[in-house]
Amino acid sequence: MIKSMTGFGRCEISEGERKITVEMKSVNHRYLDVNIKMPKKLNFFEAAIRNELKKYIQRGKVDVFISYEDLTESNICIKYNKEIAAEYVQYLKQMAEDFGLENDLRVSSLSRYPEVLSMEEQMVDETELWALLEKAIAGAAEGFVQTRITEGENLRNDLISKLDGMLANVDFITERSPIIITEYKNNLEAKVKELLADTKIDENRLLMEVTIFADKVCVDEELVRLRSHIEATRNTLLEGGNMGRKLDFIAQEMNREANTILSKTSDIEISNRAIELKTDIEKVREQIQNIE
Repeated sequence: MIKSMTGFGRCEISEGERKITVEMKSVNHRYLDVNIKMPKKLNFFEAAIRNELKKYIQRGKVDVFISYEDLTESNICIKYNKEIAAEYVQYLKQMAEDFGLENDLRVSSLSRYPEVLSMEEQMVDETELWALLEKAIAGAAEGFVQTRITEGENLRNDLISKLDGMLANVDFITERSPIIITEYKNNLEAKVKELLADTKIDENRLLMEVTIFADKVCVDEELVRLRSHIEATRNTLLEGGNMGRKLDFIAQEMNREANTILSKTSDIEISNRAIELKTDIEKVREQIQNIE
């Protein structure tokens, strides 16, 4: 099983008058980068949320959106600030004495003075709230992981198909390589005969030229390594697990071998196949970037 780094998950949990909604989405990233947006009331749980997410995610840039609704009325209460009310009474009496005014202070008017009575939100039980939040996070993360697995399976199938095409090109180059040496020998011999007419050809000299050419265009080692890298990629994809970084390294090595083959050959057919190899390797690398 392999996982893509592209995923989405959502979960909504309601208990009583409280509701928490968690949404997650991600794109590829070299490391795990989690960005959480949530109400200030839940900031206390940020470290716990991050630890919980690490159980499900190893790599990727993940955006997490958390919303919280509390529809209960019991979490709001009226607070009577006696000290502030006492100061108002004291200063009102002082004003009445200073200016010879009647002190007509009433409770109803005093209660309307700023901060005498205020609305205050009661503290929520953190254990109870975390239990609800944890459940929502787990639900969203499980759905998130499932979408990553589904996308990962699609990626694997497509990558294996591309690897098969790459192997076909490697087989072609392997079969074609000895033929171009024979063709070079025949062409060289024909040109020498044409130039020298009836003069006897120096077979040793001809053989030396062919040997030098064969050594120059030989790509046997590159083909062996390239085939090995392709098989290693296929086996890794079939084994599953966290493999993104490993596959990225192998793809770099495959690209290096394809470049060497292209630089050594002067044969148009091998050049075309080497270019196809490089194109497929680049496509594979792009898709590997999205594997966790």
